[in-house]
Amino acid sequence: MLTFAWPWMLLALAVVPLVVLWYRRLQRARAARRAELAALGLVGPAPVAGWRRTLPPALLLGALVLLLSALARPEIGVPLPRREGTVMLAFDVSSSMTATDLTPTRMDAAKAAARTVVERQPPTVRIGVVAFGSSGLVTQQPTADRASVLAAIDRLQPAGGTALGSGLQTSLSAITGKQVLVDAPGSPGGSGGVEPQGPDLGYHGSAAVVLFSDGENTAEPDPVDVAELASSAGVRVYPVGIGSPQGTVIEVDGFQLATALDEPTLRTIADRTDGRYVAGADPAALAGVADAIDLEWKVETEHIEVTALLAATAGLLVLAGFGLSLVWFGRAV
Repeated sequence: MLTFAWPWMLLALAVVPLVVLWYRRLQRARAARRAELAALGLVGPAPVAGWRRTLPPALLLGALVLLLSALARPEIGVPLPRREGTVMLAFDVSSSMTATDLTPTRMDAAKAAARTVVERQPPTVRIGVVAFGSSGLVTQQPTADRASVLAAIDRLQPAGGTALGSGLQTSLSAITGKQVLVDAPGSPGGSGGVEPQGPDLGYHGSAAVVLFSDGENTAEPDPVDVAELASSAGVRVYPVGIGSPQGTVIEVDGFQLATALDEPTLRTIADRTDGRYVAGADPAALAGVADAIDLEWKVETEHIEVTALLAATAGLLVLAGFGLSLVWFGRAV
């Protein structure tokens, strides 16, 4: 569909009939002058008018119409497919992320993996950042500003325990725009599970959570229960295992603690949400996950200005009109 950014400029087309009248008057004057000269025997009779007489003026008139129309800045609506959605990057920032079984540390490896995910997302996808240790916190609301996302990733620092469920809960809240409620341990009718109103979060099939963690959960709620809630809301979770199954020992507040990658928990979260688990130490697999994040395709009409195209077409018509007139009649018009 053709539209115009400055439709009022189409009023300039009013000069086209005036140009036509001027040209016809010019032709009549030429014909009268030729008839006078022919009566004196100075020129031959006027040739019979044919398509050669009308084609060059018609080309020039078409060029004028296009140029005047171009003043209105014409636009064409083009349907373009685009991927849209929200990707939340949920980071485990517990003390175990200071472990050095990934070089230089698990935290640094998680940040590098997250940058890969960010770089491979289309610009139409909004990305947010969640940090979770003993609780979850949104450090960057979903945005299309990649610089803000990368800055939020760079600011992350490890400390505290690991609440995988809280990280997923906070990510879901950012996606749905609603508070995701989870039973506290020992609450009436619950033992740390998801409250019955969870499915009222609606369906968000164009959203996903990429979870960067070693999988060692030390706090409620149960991450598998929250994963079930994410699945009911249509949100896929893609856990990225940060660490090694062999593990290592870290020092926290003067105590030495053993820590290792808990792949079974992360795989279970992925299975419950139809996501995919990948080891963070595998760049190829990580890139595959970044490309496999299943977001919604939408077709939106984008208006593309075609002023230059009309002007270029008008220029070609002018050259053709003048060229044919010079070749056939020895004059420009």
